[in-house]
Amino acid sequence: MSPRPNVSEERTKQILEAASAVFAEKGFYKARMDDIAAKAGLSKGTLYLYFKSKDALITALLDRLFQHEMRDLSALQHAEGTASERLQRFLEAILDDLSNWLKLIPVAYEFLGLIFRNKTVQKAFRQYLRTYVSLAIPIIEEGIASGEFHSLDPQDIALAFGALVEGTILLWVYDPETVDVEKHIRAGIDILLKGIQA
Repeated sequence: MSPRPNVSEERTKQILEAASAVFAEKGFYKARMDDIAAKAGLSKGTLYLYFKSKDALITALLDRLFQHEMRDLSALQHAEGTASERLQRFLEAILDDLSNWLKLIPVAYEFLGLIFRNKTVQKAFRQYLRTYVSLAIPIIEEGIASGEFHSLDPQDIALAFGALVEGTILLWVYDPETVDVEKHIRAGIDILLKGIQA
């Protein structure tokens, strides 16, 4: 007999997918909880059992957007291999998950537009950035200590890699015909790694 699915987890996923679609289509301020409930095929009362507000939905969506990436980087903290190899594996994991990322781009950039107007979104993005930097820095510091990397500021290196990925995706949004996301991220990773290697 197959294991019984966790109804709560399945329902949460169903709601978040509906919220993502509604936010991408209508924008955060025009979207209503009624719209999200209808999209999910649920009553408004059931929706409120899981999420009390649009802010709660945003927090959950952003957690979902970032948690996989942070889990990959966390797993590499004590993994085998040189610092370069581990950074490369982390960035490869992002590329492997790129199709999922690109599906979420409309809602992700809707949230970016909210950063200056919504404290919940601002806090979530700030936490994501700080977590990413705090996980990347120890790997970079190991590379500097071993002589593998030049003696540069580890935070500068971490932010350069983050900016490369986020910036290339943003350029793709501007002009998908010119920007080949995977090709240009791979090229950028190669250029950055060569630049920091001693």
